[in-house]
Amino acid sequence: MPFTIAIIGRPNVGKSTLFNRLVGQKLALVDDEPGVTRDRREGNGRLGDLEFTVIDTAGLDEGAKGSLTARMQEQTETAIALADALMFVIDARAGLTPNDRAFADFARRANKPVVLVANKSEGRHGEVGAMESYALGLGDPVQISAEHGEGLSDLYDSLRVLMPDPTEEGEEFDDDDIIESDEDLAKRPIRVAIVGRPNAGKSTLINHLLGEERLLTSAEAGTTRDSISVEVTWQGRDFRVFDTAGLRRRARIDEKLEKLSVADALRAVRFAEVVVMMMDAQNRFEEQDLRIADLIEREGRAVVLAVNKWDLMEKKGSLISALRTDADHWLPQIKGAPIVAVSGLMGEGIDRLMTAIEEAYAVWNKRVPTAALNRWFEQAVDANPPPAVSGRRLKLNYITQAKARPPSFILFCSRADAVPTSYLRYLTNSLREAFDLPGTPVRITLREKDNPFAHKRKRPS
Repeated sequence: MPFTIAIIGRPNVGKSTLFNRLVGQKLALVDDEPGVTRDRREGNGRLGDLEFTVIDTAGLDEGAKGSLTARMQEQTETAIALADALMFVIDARAGLTPNDRAFADFARRANKPVVLVANKSEGRHGEVGAMESYALGLGDPVQISAEHGEGLSDLYDSLRVLMPDPTEEGEEFDDDDIIESDEDLAKRPIRVAIVGRPNAGKSTLINHLLGEERLLTSAEAGTTRDSISVEVTWQGRDFRVFDTAGLRRRARIDEKLEKLSVADALRAVRFAEVVVMMMDAQNRFEEQDLRIADLIEREGRAVVLAVNKWDLMEKKGSLISALRTDADHWLPQIKGAPIVAVSGLMGEGIDRLMTAIEEAYAVWNKRVPTAALNRWFEQAVDANPPPAVSGRRLKLNYITQAKARPPSFILFCSRADAVPTSYLRYLTNSLREAFDLPGTPVRITLREKDNPFAHKRKRPS
């Protein structure tokens, strides 16, 4: 198990900035507004030759039992229980506050090694606040500036004392140890992003998969801000699932923080292999749902449609049969994408959803043999020849698959710029049907075949 460090402290002391610095990328949202971080977030941290798991947490704050603030603190307490050591962060510029003193006692009671970090220590004002932190009784403060990368060598020294040696002496690694076989690749977790409009039930569904209240949920839209990833094992298959912030129409997004959350959700879509687009059963296929589906298709990700809150619907039998028809009508660009009725709260349809994700992933990785591909191509062109453009016939030579993930093909032809979009759509739909490629984006790139006689000059008459 890797050494785990939880970053704790009151709101707005720079915990997420320090987290991003340690993981080497901007994973956690950072803003001047206190309380941006709500769920705990894990990442692979590195400082010099030290490697560890680092957990970003919500700011320690008091709240009424059952409130969102109280449940945020429960997430922080869980992170502390999982950690081997704590980084207690204070704002050196602001100096000590009563909350810092109260939460220092909280950290001390955790009975874990604590590194006191005086963040924002650059300049004279930071020096004064760092000196005040001795009163917390947590040892010498490590003065850093997470934003500017100052003081990290001192932080390294403090962590080095707590952590085991990176490797045992004499341990050797073979080149064979780092080569992955096809079987190893098949066992790698499938990366899945859950996206949709606000309050569609994304976090509730993931919590049911995990069997615990890992992610904060609330009737209030916009509870999720960061894109949080969790590991899920379902019937022996590993998944890495990303919960994302709800995606609203761009015209309705006016707060800086929501813009950051949406950008984080879009990054999760680009990182994912399969995207589950979740809709509310009572308000499905709204305009924003169609926009989100179009975004997923443009990014080239495998798609699964999930209609959530199915437990609230009446006459379910007749509605189920209508879902397939509605999906193909409203989303022709991903025709045949699997659609599953689920209830994240009650756990209905979860087996079908996970099966659909695995099947969509397999289709997304599918390769078509070249011989079979060109047999289909000849039949498709014979059945429906390309139209003449400006009185000239289009000649389509042959087709080959360039790559999978998603299935992408190159069509060699005489005049690439003259092939009508409608004819490409015909070939795409025919491809889907002939080789069982439902739902996944299919790319066909046109390329003009080189003229072998173009370099030869005409003979003089």
